[in-house]
Amino acid sequence: MIRGIHHVSIHVHDLDRMIAFYRDAFGFEVVGEQFSWKDEPVLDSLIDVKGSAARGAMLRAGSCYIEMFEFQAPQGRTEPSTPYDKGYTHFCVDIASDIEGEYERLKGLGMTFGAPAPIDMGHVKSVYGRDPEGNVIELQQTAEHCDFRLDMLPVTE
Repeated sequence: MIRGIHHVSIHVHDLDRMIAFYRDAFGFEVVGEQFSWKDEPVLDSLIDVKGSAARGAMLRAGSCYIEMFEFQAPQGRTEPSTPYDKGYTHFCVDIASDIEGEYERLKGLGMTFGAPAPIDMGHVKSVYGRDPEGNVIELQQTAEHCDFRLDMLPVTE
């Protein structure tokens, strides 16, 4: 069962500056610990990017999460996107249970994945895939002890 979109991800050039901006401008707060990786084959497989190195954070405001990444490798575009550019970094679909079943169902609908199955990171099972046009979508199923479970967000009216 799919609950809805969990978060949107933004690739930034200066993580600390952007966390401060989103905190000050929109009231976002960092949830859990900031994270980083380099030379981690399991994370390369998870996000389907070979030789990746990055640091990041999950932020929350109200009923919205934003995940920010500052990639050190590989090098991507340096100019910002404009409103008429195609695409986004990725969005994440939160899955209440049976991420493996959803993975197979979505493959049948035309999604492709770099990893052969969702990867259990302890606090979350996750896998990145691509829709039929190549846009990146993450599937995730959070564990009970995860700091950013969708079902922990306040109900809005």
